[in-house]
Amino acid sequence: MESVYLETTFISCLVARPSRDVIVAGHQQITQEWWANRRSEFECSVSQVVIDEASAGDPAEVEKRLAIIAGLPALEVTETAEALTRAIMAAGILPPHAFPDAAHVALSAVHGVDYLLTWNCRHLANAQIARRITVVCEKLGHRMPIICTPEELMGA
Repeated sequence: MESVYLETTFISCLVARPSRDVIVAGHQQITQEWWANRRSEFECSVSQVVIDEASAGDPAEVEKRLAIIAGLPALEVTETAEALTRAIMAAGILPPHAFPDAAHVALSAVHGVDYLLTWNCRHLANAQIARRITVVCEKLGHRMPIICTPEELMGA
């Protein structure tokens, strides 16, 4: 069975109040369809980074996010993952405030996850950035997961 790391934007989109923005509403619908129809085909996981991010903000929304996360295994934050996170950041690929995004990639790479599922198209599901991060991962002996949106992982 293939594995999927569920990044925070996926979790947020899954449980957020319905949006009036047509694009965001579309993302929410796709996310809910993926969760209902595809998640059983993958070993899904999160990490402490996801838990920390999902724990911030409106208490009612935090409760919904943490309820989803509670049923998922969390990948261990290892020294190897921390070193890869630092290497990604040192390469200057991501801005300093995107440190958690580097950690999501590093954790999923170190743990051999197949896919990183996200709606963060600025720093994660971004072909140019992913290509540069791949170089860093490979240089340190890790295979980067395929970073994609739920729409891209809907299946045939």
